Amino acid sequence: MDRRNFVKSTWGAALAGPFITTRPFMENAKKTQQWYELRTYLFASDDQRQLTSAYLEQAYLPALNRAGIHPAGVFVEQQPQGVARLYVLIPFDSIEAFTAINGKLARDADYMKAGEAYLTAPPTSPAYQRIESSLLRAFAHMPQMEAPEKKDRLFELRCYESPSESAGQKKIEMFNDAGEIDIFKKVGARPVFFGETIIGERRPNLTYMLCFDNMEGHDARWKAFGSDPDWQRIRSIPEYSDARLISKITRTFLSPTGYSQI
Repeated sequence: MDRRNFVKSTWGAALAGPFITTRPFMENAKKTQQWYELRTYLFASDDQRQLTSAYLEQAYLPALNRAGIHPAGVFVEQQPQGVARLYVLIPFDSIEAFTAINGKLARDADYMKAGEAYLTAPPTSPAYQRIESSLLRAFAHMPQMEAPEKKDRLFELRCYESPSESAGQKKIEMFNDAGEIDIFKKVGARPVFFGETIIGERRPNLTYMLCFDNMEGHDARWKAFGSDPDWQRIRSIPEYSDARLISKITRTFLSPTGYSQI
């Protein structure tokens, strides 16, 4: 969406209902949109998962922090099928920071020493089966990650696949301009990030993460979201119907590891 149309749609949304205002847009416009790497480790055994988890805790996250990247999250599936996968969420303030990180790690002696068992795992006993990774660009209306308070917490990772690029952009507009992100915050479903997948599988898609105290809180917040009058107004707009914009929704419930920074 070009700047002229963005401004028009923002004002249009502001005039359409009492909840949407232009102030968050003005505040967020001053913030740099982050980039996120969402990484998934796939394992064939629990030994692999333990080795990779030790690497992430003792080598990778500390090295990221020394490079100025913080906070990074590591999560485990709540209802795994087979060996539980590990999900890693890494925020970058720029695309340059993303492209530079591997070089910084290679020059970090502490990282190389702490991660030796993982980094030098033999092909007959690898540290994982595969790594699946996506690069996402933060939404304009929530340009930076918002890490929740560190207490008992449940995360829901949601991926919306769209039937076309234009439909995917329309769904992003729904979050950014029409106020869907604000409704999540309004009802107490705590967003961690929203991102458009720039590189990754099953494009076009967007991915976002919400945080809840527990599953009971999850159910209550989603019920409040579904009955919210602003959401009812938005979803009644024909151009925003799910049938037009979404072809598949995948959701995954995650728990943070003890060393996760999110």
